[in-house]
Amino acid sequence: MQGSLMLDIGGTWLTAEDRQILRQPEVAGLIIFARNIESPRQVRELCASIRAVRPDLILAVDQEGGRVQRLRQGFLRLPAMRALADNDNAEALAEQCGWLMATEVLAVGLDISFAPVLDLDHQRSAVVGSRAFEGDPARATALAGAFIRGLRQAGMAATGKHFPGHGWAEADSHVAIPTDERSLEQIRSSDLVPFARLAPELDGMMPAHVIYPQVDNQPAGFSRRWLQDILRGELKYSGVIFSDDLSMAGAHVVGDAAERIEAALRAGCDMGLVCNDRAAAELALERLQRLGATPPQSLARMRRRAFPGIEYRQEPRWLQAVAALREAQLID
Repeated sequence: MQGSLMLDIGGTWLTAEDRQILRQPEVAGLIIFARNIESPRQVRELCASIRAVRPDLILAVDQEGGRVQRLRQGFLRLPAMRALADNDNAEALAEQCGWLMATEVLAVGLDISFAPVLDLDHQRSAVVGSRAFEGDPARATALAGAFIRGLRQAGMAATGKHFPGHGWAEADSHVAIPTDERSLEQIRSSDLVPFARLAPELDGMMPAHVIYPQVDNQPAGFSRRWLQDILRGELKYSGVIFSDDLSMAGAHVVGDAAERIEAALRAGCDMGLVCNDRAAAELALERLQRLGATPPQSLARMRRRAFPGIEYRQEPRWLQAVAALREAQLID
């Protein structure tokens, strides 16, 4: 079986236990959270120490802008993406945001931020809300496409989330199991549009822990219907599929962490995330070892393609991009 595990660590430096688990070949990624971050220099040192153990790991963070921004102290505070839409030059600003975010993330040694959010803002989901670019599918696609251009110019792979759209379901999948009762035709004509149109530009895709009962009785991240038939088959998507965090309540319909990661990989995910629960991550790892899982070669496309120097804030493009966001009153 092809598949791998992304996990996390507890502090701002690696412990002996962390090093031991990172040496396991079934572990192919590590995500950092706010608790792992003190300053840009400390993050660079942490990333260097991780790469000394496993140079091939994919190192990730959630750095969307707005309220979902793990890198804060010493980093640019980007606006929520929904704030861009009201500007006449919204697409240009979205491109600048993508480039700025990616440059900072790459400069500290990370590979990717799980971005952009392609969910639509239906004014229903509090967990999505201002993380979305827009409520209109065409407009959201244009803005997210511009953001992706910025990411790519900086040298970062783009990961769209949360396929096929989390904006209609009202419950928060971190603490509940959301459902979206609409038909496949309704979803195709709205929420699926950004994913379908941008699929060729996306290196990674993350499905939602949402059940769409008119399509399948499993959450999208555990559904062969969504991942194999629709995403791979109809949309011809060929990139990496990451599960959303399998520790979230929306994933608990499947069983324990071992059962969840196996179900996610069998449905079509290439990498399962198990975060904020080391015992669960170890359980998932044991299952992958028993299955003889091997990380897919496609993960290589997620590695960073540029290595900004630590003096990136002196570069003309950085200064111009920051000035554009300040002029639009999107940052201080």
